[in-house]
Amino acid sequence: MSNLHSTIDRVTDRIIEKSKDSRAAYLALIAREAENRPDRGQVSCSNLAHAFAGALEDQEALKANRGPNIGVVTSYNDMLSAHQPYGRYPERLKIYAREVGATAQVAGGTPAMCDGVTQGENGMELSLFSRDAIAMATGIALSHAMYDGMLLLGICDKIVPGLLMGALRFGHLPAIFVPSGPMPSGVPNKEKQRVRQLYAEGKATRAELLDSELGSYHSPGTCTFYGTANSNQMMMEMMGLHIPGAAFIQPGTKLRQALDREAVHRVAAMNADGNDYRPLGHCVDEKAIVNAMVGLLATGGSTNHAIHIPAFARAAGVQIDWTDLSELSSAVPLLCRVYPNGSGDVNHFHDAGGMGFVVRELVDTGLAHGDVIGVGRDRGMGQYAQEPGLDDDALGWRDVGPSGDEEMLRTAGAAFQPDGGMRLVSGNLGRACFKSSSVAKERWTIEAPCRVFQTQHDVLDAFKAGELEKDVVVVVRFQGPRANGMPELHSLTPPLGVLQDRGYRVALVTDGRMSGASGKVPAAIHCSPEALGGGPLSLLQDGDVVKVCAETGELSTTADLSTRTPATDPVPEIGTGRELFAMFRHLADEAEKGGSAMLATAGL
Repeated sequence: MSNLHSTIDRVTDRIIEKSKDSRAAYLALIAREAENRPDRGQVSCSNLAHAFAGALEDQEALKANRGPNIGVVTSYNDMLSAHQPYGRYPERLKIYAREVGATAQVAGGTPAMCDGVTQGENGMELSLFSRDAIAMATGIALSHAMYDGMLLLGICDKIVPGLLMGALRFGHLPAIFVPSGPMPSGVPNKEKQRVRQLYAEGKATRAELLDSELGSYHSPGTCTFYGTANSNQMMMEMMGLHIPGAAFIQPGTKLRQALDREAVHRVAAMNADGNDYRPLGHCVDEKAIVNAMVGLLATGGSTNHAIHIPAFARAAGVQIDWTDLSELSSAVPLLCRVYPNGSGDVNHFHDAGGMGFVVRELVDTGLAHGDVIGVGRDRGMGQYAQEPGLDDDALGWRDVGPSGDEEMLRTAGAAFQPDGGMRLVSGNLGRACFKSSSVAKERWTIEAPCRVFQTQHDVLDAFKAGELEKDVVVVVRFQGPRANGMPELHSLTPPLGVLQDRGYRVALVTDGRMSGASGKVPAAIHCSPEALGGGPLSLLQDGDVVKVCAETGELSTTADLSTRTPATDPVPEIGTGRELFAMFRHLADEAEKGGSAMLATAGL
């Protein structure tokens, strides 16, 4: 691509070079898998009978091997609002498959937990490792070797990365992610934020808080704030793994159904026996991974993807780290301000131009690769730079036009800030991520004595007791993958925000995760190496001066850590199924590599 920005070009070349051996091994794997793909006509009749017995009206087509058979991997449940619409999807997808001479079967289901339900609760300690479980469940679903393509039904936080990690091990097959779309907008986000902070200060009742939350999360569909779930949808667009423009179309609409239908037709057309073969493992290459990172930076997306992108990249043989992400951030301007970084939610973002505007702007200015393979009718990102629509019920794509709201969506030449706001901070306390796009610039540098805690509940107790009414760096340690599964520390955002609003200079340093919708308080998160086993955070003591600086990329203390004895590693808690994940904690690798036990033990 001739107009590619020099930094994007340089980082891409570096990733290609350091991934040379692992990527070659991966491509050899999927080539071997494609070559060994069984001809169903030669498979044992007993095996086939087991596979076809439940197919009902598709049984004759399957027996005759009449066309491609598509495996559907679904993460449906009706507790998770984003995934509730998937309940009826298999029936419709099978109908759409028959329209093009194909068949579809539900290959299997995966877990789909909701971080919004488990925030601050014990179940959150299972959250990150649910991604490995989802990847393995996807592998089990696809292990039957009965499929010529994949439709992956998932939206939320660990679910899309987990589906992708599992599906990539079957990368000789074509695949398309099928979202179900966001719920309509509810209570205005500023009002929801106001009530949350009032509750943190004891000025709103629990009933008032619950009414506010229910006004926001009120119906089937994805939560409308721009956290991890909606960042997932953005990345699938940037990588070309959605039908173009599918990310933010609401459930139950005619356009949503038309996009779902197109997904089935396209995955059928991309099978190995056709003339448009596009295996997933070739679609997800180094350029697609760079596009995912660029999209994350340009839109101010979830910090959780600093862990997820390295993990699913490894599953495709691509090696990245936080240096790559930070260097890309220096070149990619912030084009979007979507709640919690702005006032409007993803519905307003879509109405203002949405992903079509973002893709067009990034590709046209050389900030993203326009020549990724993609799954659209035309190869490359051309269709992704448009928006879908219906003309007499016929699906088509049209130009997006200018931004419909420049308080939310801008061109690169008029960006909200010149960089993507995801910065690497490092020093004698390790390496961590700092999301500067949501923090006022005057708070990018905080230097103050620290208070050291081992749980977020201890922080809340200290806040309620008035012990944090001062300039302070709050350190929450033993929250990494090997300590307790690296839960999100979402409940810290309101009290730390209250302290900041009272005029104190406050920062958070942790080896845990913050919410995908990280807030306005400066935070060095995912600190690596983690405290467990003697990491630098285990050496800190109350009163040590800690500096967090996004401007210079510094995470350090003036204390002499060489004389310290590490704090005692905590004993893992049991209950809520946490003991079942002991193997994952024991085998997990560091956050910068993705915090995965599965990938670490697979040698990827």
